[in-house]
Amino acid sequence: MTGKVYLVGAGPGDPGLITVKGRDCLRRADAVVYDALANPAFLEEAPPEAERIFVGKSRGRHHRPQEQINTLLADLALQAKTVVRLKGGDPYVFGRGGEEAMHLADCGIPFEVVPGITAGFAAAAYAGIPLTHRDFTTSLALVTGHEHPDKKMSSLDWEKLATGVGTLVFYMGMANLELIARELIAHGRPAKTPVAIVQRATTPHQRTLSTTLGEVVERVRETQIKPPAVIIVGEVVRLREALRWFDNRPLFGRRVLVTRAADQAASFAALLESRGAEALICPTIATVPPESWQDLDREIANLPETDVLILTSAHAVDVFFARLRAAGRDLRALAGIQLAVVGPKTGRALEARGLTPELIPPDYRAEGVIEMLRTWGVAGKRVLYPRAELARDIIPRELAALGAEVADPVAYRTVAPAAGRERLLELLAGQKPDVVTFTASSTVDNFVRMVGEKEARDLLKDVVVASIGPLTSAAARRYGLEVTVEPADFTLEALTEALVDYFANAQP
Repeated sequence: MTGKVYLVGAGPGDPGLITVKGRDCLRRADAVVYDALANPAFLEEAPPEAERIFVGKSRGRHHRPQEQINTLLADLALQAKTVVRLKGGDPYVFGRGGEEAMHLADCGIPFEVVPGITAGFAAAAYAGIPLTHRDFTTSLALVTGHEHPDKKMSSLDWEKLATGVGTLVFYMGMANLELIARELIAHGRPAKTPVAIVQRATTPHQRTLSTTLGEVVERVRETQIKPPAVIIVGEVVRLREALRWFDNRPLFGRRVLVTRAADQAASFAALLESRGAEALICPTIATVPPESWQDLDREIANLPETDVLILTSAHAVDVFFARLRAAGRDLRALAGIQLAVVGPKTGRALEARGLTPELIPPDYRAEGVIEMLRTWGVAGKRVLYPRAELARDIIPRELAALGAEVADPVAYRTVAPAAGRERLLELLAGQKPDVVTFTASSTVDNFVRMVGEKEARDLLKDVVVASIGPLTSAAARRYGLEVTVEPADFTLEALTEALVDYFANAQP
């Protein structure tokens, strides 16, 4: 039985630009053969047991000759494997996918081609440059600036390129930039023609240089723009200032360290990235089960005698309902119980299960929950508060003082991750992040435990410390850390916007 090879275009770098079909191919792959241009994040989509084989090439260094790659793909398929050949950009646009497909066809190996977004199209879009526009041009040419070794760029029909095509996009042309500019001008393209160089397109490190054909070589030398980069030549480049959207977002170029637990970091990272930041996820806490479920399970059995259920995090919601299901019970067990949450995110987690909380305090803190329950009246009521092991005792203490009977079983514990210290030190010792964010006191405590108290102060001396609220800020200050950003509302959305405001008003 013969397997099948999928030639998959991974796009230019932004992991969101792979197609749904390309991602689905990765998820069922037995082997992934990938090159240096594919974002490494894509490899995580493949099953853990899938073989991963690097065959990347870069200028001046060939990891494997193309002929060996062709043979490898066929050999893997002949082992009855589902093979994904993951290529940067599009397999059939300067990606040598045609050579690989031809070899597979000659060998009788079944294959499919899954197109990807080619670098030229993505670079232009992310730089704010429409490659065609009816007010400027309706013709477009894609040209490789790094051809087959047996060919020379001088063999191109420069006259037709210079005068017969409106927009020119050169791939891998930085080494031949001087030749490109000289030949285009010599064959009739005006020296004042706009040119854009887009480096590391679609990534948080994208840089775009706008200049003219006559000045591009000198400007590249001055600005130190390096490969990988795409060269765009044409009048459409003039539209960049009006249409740029990617690199003028308020946090673009800012590196923000996210210390939340791994299962909670993605939502915060998405918020930061939507505002242009590069989110560096390095959890300093992990949530784990309690030593025993006995206390929580006992209280779930006592739900008929419970008047109020307090949930103070989305994770507490997840754990509580998991144990409810484990006990063979469902939402009907909560009939007649008042539901109180600490804030809107916890409320949304509850609503996702078909329940609407009656009590949400305006300040999203335990103190707010207590005040609302004080107004509502809890004397003689039985309150269930599934909590984190290291949570403050303010809720059970204050509600007991108001005459409530409070059960506060441990629902989960927060601990320092078993791995992560080296990654954290690497991030802080190299190109430091611009910001480190703390979203709970435990993220601060574990951060300091992981790197050391004095080291934490030294490493964060020139880094903006952003805290989600006063309790987290107080924890940071106990270790001598200066908190620069703290939002008025204690939510991730508010923290993100507080960072936007801070950098908008920061002195250059």
